[in-house]
Amino acid sequence: MKIYRFSVVVEKSKDGYFVFCPELQGCYTQGDTYEESLENIKDAIRLHVEDRLESGEEITQSEAISLTSLEVSV
Repeated sequence: MKIYRFSVVVEKSKDGYFVFCPELQGCYTQGDTYEESLENIKDAIRLHVEDRLESGEEITQSEAISLTSLEVSV
């Protein structure tokens, strides 16, 4: 069993939490709580990676990801 490390972005909204993995296009999920959303994205990532490996695709991982917030005047 190989261990992979991926970044995830968690966004809170009035309906709960939306989570996605920037390195895996189309890999996202949601949850009612922060903890549930993290468990859900772990499952989504696992399924995404398993599917790609079964298809013979390579799993590339970013060496570093930076996340920040910006203020923009409009």
